[in-house]
Amino acid sequence: MPGIESKLKISKGRMKEKNMLTYALIFLLTLFFTMGSVNKVKGKQEKTDLENVTLITAYDNYGSNPELKTSWGFSCLVKIGNASVLFDVGGDSKILLSNLEKLHIDPKEIDLVVLSHIHGDHVGGLEGLLEVNPKVTVYLPRSFPASFKQKVTSYGAKVIEVSSPTQISEGIYSTGELGVWIKEQSLIVKTEKGLVVITGCSHPGIVTILKKVKKLHHEEIFLVLGGFHLSGANDPELRGIIKDFRELGVEKVAPSHCSGDRTRKLFKEEYGADFIANGVGKVICI
Repeated sequence: MPGIESKLKISKGRMKEKNMLTYALIFLLTLFFTMGSVNKVKGKQEKTDLENVTLITAYDNYGSNPELKTSWGFSCLVKIGNASVLFDVGGDSKILLSNLEKLHIDPKEIDLVVLSHIHGDHVGGLEGLLEVNPKVTVYLPRSFPASFKQKVTSYGAKVIEVSSPTQISEGIYSTGELGVWIKEQSLIVKTEKGLVVITGCSHPGIVTILKKVKKLHHEEIFLVLGGFHLSGANDPELRGIIKDFRELGVEKVAPSHCSGDRTRKLFKEEYGADFIANGVGKVICI
């Protein structure tokens, strides 16, 4: 019966088409979920890299590691993911490079240098570093003299001028230039536990800087590290600033450089176990 045979062939053909469509759909769904899993794993790995943050004070007039030399000035290396960012370079390149060597840090592996402000105790070590590693990119306030910028580029380094808040690297940001008489930028590092704020000298005012950070990122501040510029402040001023820190939700503090002995003492009294005696050679892992 030709009619019946034709109908059977058509039915079989349609069934075959349905099966092929089903197999194709299963394949596409499997591929979709597999790729989603891969992306999630990759995303998790990238996030984990940014959660592993190490802060190393490489130059300071306060000591932490007796094997390193103290000197007036400041420098802090930030390791986050695969990036190494050096914030300030101290006042003397020989001391800086010697301290880096003793900390087992190869200056050639530093990717970026960020300079807070023009004072010699924060930029004096730059030329010696550029002689060793001229391929770095240097982020500096736009207000720096043209002669300084030309000197940096003469070594082959790239200069990026910062005026407004800027992303320096993955997870690392600048506050942008703050202050009136002395323009200064501070560093903001995003970590799993909250923001880390690193200050060079805090000429614009440490509380002013922290309020700017909160306004920019709307996140909790986990740690404030560096120079607070409070060595001449009296006790009522210091206690008022410490109160401001508490009201801003700062969890831990690590004042050094130009912060002053009395400042460190009062912060330690208030913060207890959350006070970090920062100084050259101090390594903080977050």
